[in-house]
Amino acid sequence: MNTETKSDSGLTGTRAVALAAVRGLALALISLPGAILCFVLSVVSIALVPIGVGIVTTPWVLTAVRAFADSRRLLAAQWAGVRIPRTYRPLPKGANPWTRTFGMLGDPATWRDLGWLVADMTAGFATALLSAALVLYPLEGLAIAVGLWRVLPNGYWYGFVPVTGQVSALWAGALGAVLLLAGHWLAPRMLRGHFLLTRALLGGGRGELAERVRVLTETRRDAVDTSAAELRRIERDLHDGAQARLVAMGMDLGTIEALLDKDPQQARQLLAQARRSSADALAELRDLVRGIHPPVLAERGLGDAVRALALRLPVAVDVEVDLPGRAEAPVESAAYFAVSEVLTNAVKHSGADRVWVDVHHSEGRLRLTVTDNGRGGAVIGTGSGLAGVERRLGTFDGVLAVSSPVGGPTMVTMEIPCALS
Repeated sequence: MNTETKSDSGLTGTRAVALAAVRGLALALISLPGAILCFVLSVVSIALVPIGVGIVTTPWVLTAVRAFADSRRLLAAQWAGVRIPRTYRPLPKGANPWTRTFGMLGDPATWRDLGWLVADMTAGFATALLSAALVLYPLEGLAIAVGLWRVLPNGYWYGFVPVTGQVSALWAGALGAVLLLAGHWLAPRMLRGHFLLTRALLGGGRGELAERVRVLTETRRDAVDTSAAELRRIERDLHDGAQARLVAMGMDLGTIEALLDKDPQQARQLLAQARRSSADALAELRDLVRGIHPPVLAERGLGDAVRALALRLPVAVDVEVDLPGRAEAPVESAAYFAVSEVLTNAVKHSGADRVWVDVHHSEGRLRLTVTDNGRGGAVIGTGSGLAGVERRLGTFDGVLAVSSPVGGPTMVTMEIPCALS
């Protein structure tokens, strides 16, 4: 699947106006019911916290609110080139419902989300609908001029023009043409205004920089802890795997040396066993190295490494790559393992039989999208693989967004700011 993910903020002319109208209508249809549902559920769940029910439901509801806000962040970047930072405070690993509830309620970003929901169902809905109406309503006037007036009821008004016959229909068409010229200029700007309003409410204002510094500090602390755990895993794998085989092989070789003259047949059997042990040790070392930094990633780059990863999966995977250069090695490694984790989740938990991966770089950001046709329901929660991916990306000031309605499909989008060589 070749999904268009590049920002259309630079488009001009008729296509930009048409896209603004279609996207504005889609946003209007999403903003009103989505914002109302999220806001009502949030208020009810928070109100039930004192009696204990909200302790269980609030983390799930607020996670859904964050996913809804993340989807708007993605659309803002893709449709208008408006970047909206994601500054939620990370929750402790393995946190219980009580800690998760009050950790999320104590996060200023949570209350910004709720305020944005109120604005999204009012001003956000209006700006989105206007970007569509500014294009679609003038078309009605043109249609009236060419004959639609004949089937309209008596007393119909188009704007301030009463339509009673062909002459008045032509006046309606003239008004529609004027409105269309105005809409041609206003519709894309109205859509961008919708996303600028979203950024003003979700971005954090003056405290945004301090909040981002704090989030980056947390993610870097997580990265240090993760690195230490990874080093311990490597040490354990070497000690229990390849090292143990090499020690056994050394003992076999000593025994072979003693048996060469006394029992050549037994010596040959031990030599065959030593050869098998060496092959097993080499295979384990290769697996270990692949888990640290895959050779194909170092030699061929991120695109070929993702393709090689896809070939090893038991489901059909379509990979689209558009990278005019290479990112720095740490960024490539983080992106590779993030995609690997998301693909692993899709294979293990989604029930999907087809996955699409899109990797490209635009506007100074490496963007990776993994979409599957599985059952959906994926969330970024403590202890989940996606939470680990979010922490990995956060080390590089990257963001993770998940769209996974029940019944599917699931789309996981990852962005890392970086330059390509």
